[in-house]
Amino acid sequence: MRYVLASNNKGKLKEMKAILESDGAQVVSQSEAGLCFEAEETGLSFEENALIKARAACDALGEPAIADDSGLEVDALGGEPGVYSARYGGDSCQSDEDRVQLLLRNMDGIAQRSARFVSCIACVFPNGDCVEARGECAGSIAYQPKGDGGFGYDPVFLLSDGRTMAEISADEKNHVSHRAAALRVFEKKLAEYLKSHGGEV
Repeated sequence: MRYVLASNNKGKLKEMKAILESDGAQVVSQSEAGLCFEAEETGLSFEENALIKARAACDALGEPAIADDSGLEVDALGGEPGVYSARYGGDSCQSDEDRVQLLLRNMDGIAQRSARFVSCIACVFPNGDCVEARGECAGSIAYQPKGDGGFGYDPVFLLSDGRTMAEISADEKNHVSHRAAALRVFEKKLAEYLKSHGGEV
């Protein structure tokens, strides 16, 4: 079965492909499927935004669509940047590096650095059904970026072993990341859903 990822984020597409295509599914980006618009993320939670994006892509293309909404929650900042992780700092932050530096400035002098990555996945089918999943990865905020892998806030997200998310291999990330955790739950729920529908939706 083909699924359209309601995103053109190359990092997300790579991670989705690595995990879902091992089960025989085909995953394409929305631009590869011919969808040019980006749904406006007006939700107040990761779950709401994932559902908005998946439903918009499904409605436009008439085929199953998957969306992931994910971000970083920092306890000392009251859960920020949260659902605004990709837009943190607004127009003054034009790149991942800009947003990482803003985060570090906002954390300056703060000893409590616990944080978590959150990923929520929604898959909407043309019949209106939806399969949803959530995953988290606990960690803390480093004092400076380390590593050249990953994307987003990976260089400042410290795992329990002292490495940042940007210092681990792609294979390791596919096992420990918030998206990997969400996808494990999603795969199980999707299999149960497809089985209950005889593999047809």
